[in-house]
Amino acid sequence: MPNHLAIAEQMIAHYNAQDADAYVSLMTDDACEANYRGAVLREGKQGTRTGLAAAFAKWPQNKAEIRERQAIGDYVLFREYVTRGPASDGSELVEPFEVVAVYSFEGGLCSRVEFIR
Repeated sequence: MPNHLAIAEQMIAHYNAQDADAYVSLMTDDACEANYRGAVLREGKQGTRTGLAAAFAKWPQNKAEIRERQAIGDYVLFREYVTRGPASDGSELVEPFEVVAVYSFEGGLCSRVEFIR
């Protein structure tokens, strides 16, 4: 059985390295990122790659720190502390924030990430 917790931790390591390609390599082709029980933010592997690349370009210091972690069956839950740093486009500073991220898995790949904020 795949180690979903290790895969999700690897996704965060890729996120923090601002490597959108490596991040989506751990996702199913039809994976998405969405608000919890709400709107899809980034659709499919390509949409996630494009969206993350844009976010990384806007916030080159963006990082997510895992503060708590738990694996339950095909799900991993992280409480993350996100800091963006100054935006490259000069837009207003985003205050650091906490988010609960729910990673859903199909086999050894992440199929969905939902954010509770």
